[in-house]
Amino acid sequence: MKRIYTLVFVMISMASTLSFTALADNGTSLNARATQLTRQMAQRVRLDEGQYVKVKRLNLQMLAEMEEAKTRLSADPAALDQYLAEVQSHYEWDLAAILWPKQMVAYNQAKTTMTAVKN
Repeated sequence: MKRIYTLVFVMISMASTLSFTALADNGTSLNARATQLTRQMAQRVRLDEGQYVKVKRLNLQMLAEMEEAKTRLSADPAALDQYLAEVQSHYEWDLAAILWPKQMVAYNQAKTTMTAVKN
C-alpha cells in the first residue's frame, strides 16, 4: 500500500509546479497540468513526438480520473485510495505500452527518486 501512495504522490508532485487553485471543471487547468507533467517526463525519459502526444493524452486522462474520483469519493477515503491505486495501475500499464524498455527504466528511476513536495 505504501508503494501505491508513493506512486500517486510522485505523479502529483510531478505536476505540483502548477497552481492547484484553478481546478474548476473547465479543462484548461487539467490540460495545463497534463502538459507540464508530459514536458517533465519528456525531459527525463526522452520521448519522441509520437510518444509525447500519446503520453500527454494519457496524462490528461489520468489527471481527469483522479480529480473526478476525489470529488465523487471524498466521503470514503478507503474507496478513494483503492480507486486511485487502480487509476495508477492502469496508467502504468498504458505507459509501458507507449515507452520503450529503456525509457520505462528511466521513468521508474525518476519516479523513485522524486519526493512529494507541497507548494
